[in-house]
Amino acid sequence: MTLRFGIYAGGLGGDQYGNVTPGPPERADRIAAALDELHGEHPFVVRGYVLYSDARGGFQEAPPRPWQYAGAHRTLDLVVCFHEPGDTLTGWLAFLRQQIREHGPVLSSLQIAQEPNHAGPGGNGDFPLVRRAVVEGVLAARAEVDRLGLAVRVGCNAAPAFDPGQQYWTDLGRLGGREFADALDYVGLDFFPDVFRPLPASELEAAATAVMTGFRRDSLAAAGIPATTPIHISENGWATGPGRSCARQAEVLETMVELVDGLADELGITTYEHFGLRDSYSDQGDMNLEFGLLRSDYTPKPAFEKYRELIAKYSAPA
Repeated sequence: MTLRFGIYAGGLGGDQYGNVTPGPPERADRIAAALDELHGEHPFVVRGYVLYSDARGGFQEAPPRPWQYAGAHRTLDLVVCFHEPGDTLTGWLAFLRQQIREHGPVLSSLQIAQEPNHAGPGGNGDFPLVRRAVVEGVLAARAEVDRLGLAVRVGCNAAPAFDPGQQYWTDLGRLGGREFADALDYVGLDFFPDVFRPLPASELEAAATAVMTGFRRDSLAAAGIPATTPIHISENGWATGPGRSCARQAEVLETMVELVDGLADELGITTYEHFGLRDSYSDQGDMNLEFGLLRSDYTPKPAFEKYRELIAKYSAPA
């Protein structure tokens, strides 16, 4: 099966409180040049993040103005992060509609909230209304996309759920019912095997297969989301750093893309997006700052060329 490929186009990001990771500023010219080299004429998705909160602070866009990288052969996968501590969703729903109106022509997909089942760094699970925000946000975005006649996929995503009861997903099913499930064009999975939970190299494929299979058969099924709803691997990567070689990063990337391609038909996976293009800050002794295919000065690691080869080999036709 052929896949749609993409990447988070920056290096800097934000934690669950909106604090920006340290590192040199993003360079729009270097990002655009790297993207051109990475995917050539193959269709490609640029992943970017915007943050919604009535109490604005921290990062607002990552990378800055991500829509600027859409163009020839590239569209935008826009993630709208939910950072609202209050008790109303009125502003949130209005913000989603605004993003669709402003960026609809370059959007391939709109993701409602970011890892809403995860309260740690990068997730939106700390905010009390986040589950309602996902359900009501998907419905509002679906209605706006349809009203405007746009070809924009509306979806949500999550981190792996190791809860046998799948409480997050059963809650979504209870809150949204069939209307929510029918409104989804896809559901994304963020996962980073052998990063936050180290694994022997011999166990990587089995562990990753179990996560992706469990996502389809346990998590999505618990929410009543049908097996025909596509899965996007919306964030996947392997950080370099102390004791974590750049050569191994390229090996893991190849293993993961080939594994996703091999499971694509069985699990309904249509898209793979790598996290991310550039290190936040190389050589600081912190692997959390080194997920990039490029170093923070935009020089390539071996995984950059490896991803370019995999995109050429497995990409869906234009």
